[in-house]
Amino acid sequence: MATRSLYSMLTRHNSFEDKTVTDDDHDAFRAAFSDATPLKVEDRVPETRPKPKPGAHFSRADERDVLRESLQDDIDTIEHGHGAALRFHRASVGRRTMRKLARGGYSVQAEIDLHGMTVAEARERLSDFIEYSVVANNMCVRIVHGKGLGSGDRGPVLKSAVNRWLRRWDSVLAFVSARQVDGGTGAIYVLLQKT
Repeated sequence: MATRSLYSMLTRHNSFEDKTVTDDDHDAFRAAFSDATPLKVEDRVPETRPKPKPGAHFSRADERDVLRESLQDDIDTIEHGHGAALRFHRASVGRRTMRKLARGGYSVQAEIDLHGMTVAEARERLSDFIEYSVVANNMCVRIVHGKGLGSGDRGPVLKSAVNRWLRRWDSVLAFVSARQVDGGTGAIYVLLQKT
């Protein structure tokens, strides 16, 4: 009986509609399923399963994991890689000012190139440069730190160090990666506090 109903379902399928089914076809089908045994009732999958409740359990868990990871990770690791842009501002600096800084809207009054320096040399030179620029009442300066392409797997060493140092110095109000014509992600515009 189960074989006959299965056969009738198969013959209703589109590929059988225009074919004539003969007794030989019936016999061949029965022979193919002759050793089949019906499933026991307890082994069968229930026909009506309860529908799962809607909810994004996995995506919420993923979001929590990402948040937890980002809070544990160092800000320098999160914000830049070889080609990533740097961006920082203190609470007193508004969005308009940041937009203008990112577009190169402020006149660059001084510049320093840290290429080829060791981290220790770069820190000393950059510290002197920022101090001099604040005393000279420069509002916007450009720092060329490079993209770190020669640093290999370590990533951009000077870029990371400059990012870290500038965030710690109170005289630095904001900085953002420069426009492509001014060095792109290998340089930054820095907005300094006026005295």
